[in-house]
Amino acid sequence: MENQTGKQLKYVQIMEDMKEKILSGQIQPGDKIPSENILAAQYHVSRQTVRKAIAIMENEGYVYAEHGRGTFCTELVRHRHESGNIAVVTTYLSDYIFPEVIRGIDDVLTREGYSIILKNTRNSRTQEIRCLQELLQKDIDGIIIEPSKSQIYCRHTGLFEQLKQFQIPYVFIQGCYEQMKDSPQVLMDDCAGGFLLTKHLIDQGHRQIVGVFKADDTQGQNRHKGYARALAEEGIAYDPDKVVWFHTEDRAVHPYEKLGQMVADGVPMDGIVCYNDQIAFEVIRALQHAGVRVPEDVSVCGYDNSPMAHSGELRLTTIAHPQERLGAMAAELLLRLIGGEEPGDDKILVEPELVVGNSTILRKNNL
Repeated sequence: MENQTGKQLKYVQIMEDMKEKILSGQIQPGDKIPSENILAAQYHVSRQTVRKAIAIMENEGYVYAEHGRGTFCTELVRHRHESGNIAVVTTYLSDYIFPEVIRGIDDVLTREGYSIILKNTRNSRTQEIRCLQELLQKDIDGIIIEPSKSQIYCRHTGLFEQLKQFQIPYVFIQGCYEQMKDSPQVLMDDCAGGFLLTKHLIDQGHRQIVGVFKADDTQGQNRHKGYARALAEEGIAYDPDKVVWFHTEDRAVHPYEKLGQMVADGVPMDGIVCYNDQIAFEVIRALQHAGVRVPEDVSVCGYDNSPMAHSGELRLTTIAHPQERLGAMAAELLLRLIGGEEPGDDKILVEPELVVGNSTILRKNNL
């Protein structure tokens, strides 16, 4: 009985000693653990006792065995979930949306004692991969991420699988990759937003409605779906020639040039639904340069209710974006996951709200 108890104490001692060396950094991730023979000699026990200690450490995620090579310290020990740090990965730090989103995130996390590590991808997949690879080398407790070009097929889902392996919860905000649509996420209901804007123009008597949307993120695709649904419900034929698609790389040029060309080609239009407020003002600039008056000739809608929407005499009709609340909701969801809540169908959709400005006008002659 005493011998059996002694063996139990020995394998526990081996286990605790090895864990202490791993957690203190004496043994680093990827380092090879001393062989069973060496440990047995060091602790004056049988190989069976050593094997039992190593097996428990393997089950707990401290080490892993490779056949024919030995036993190694896992990467998991980098992630002890005691750092108090949460990473926030955004597409653009200077974008008018994200400062307020970050404020909402920070208010919630600071109250709970966490600090934020900010990363910026500039809406580049390559940069997003680098950010995730770097974060996987750090001890962080969770990630809130706005995916880059979220409409395009994601080829780095393996990095998100590594986050799961290291038990680092993550929440998507403002978009989500199609392959990961069941992941926790907090989004605007962009389909409903596109529908509200288009329906508003239709109710004002507009029938020749152009849409300008971003092709490489899910927000643009969903706003376009809402636009198409509103036309269909009112019996207005969808015309692909009245839809302008642009990408991240050409957003500063293509909408402006394309609208100018459409005016020059005589494409009939009396209303335009734009991807966001920035694009709306580029569209207005193109129309005015072509001699088209807004809203007298063409009504224009934006999206996001940004400060620029109300900065001049022309106030945009737009969709209110609850930026700070969206950030707070993402942070609260992440904290629940950190607290042990199992990821389920955690898709939170925030309902849009129409903000009517003077960039749209009632067209009585069409009613």
